Amino acid sequence: MRLSRSVASVTVAVALVLSLPYEAMPHARVRTGPPTAAEPFGATCRTSVSGSRVTAYCHNPYPETDRVGLHIECARWWDLDSDGSPVDVGPAQTVRLTGRCWMEVRSAWVSHERD
Repeated sequence: MRLSRSVASVTVAVALVLSLPYEAMPHARVRTGPPTAAEPFGATCRTSVSGSRVTAYCHNPYPETDRVGLHIECARWWDLDSDGSPVDVGPAQTVRLTGRCWMEVRSAWVSHERD
């Protein structure tokens, strides 16, 4: 008779646990809501134009490597625009990128790419 009482009490306990609402039951924490913000990325670059020469200094304060490239658009139609080779900027590093046109520079910018 004792065995039937213990089986009955276990059955009642299981039935009570199964009848609890989902929120009341312990479960793994699942993050709800908007995703977390992306990790900051990208070197900060300063570009200067002096006559037909372009110089850019890029400093990467973040822990992920940034691949930067200097792009120059020349003012004259016959002057060739140039895209410099990409350079890796590691954490806490500064690099110097240079390029030039034969005559005037119309615009210059630096592109960023995750390594």
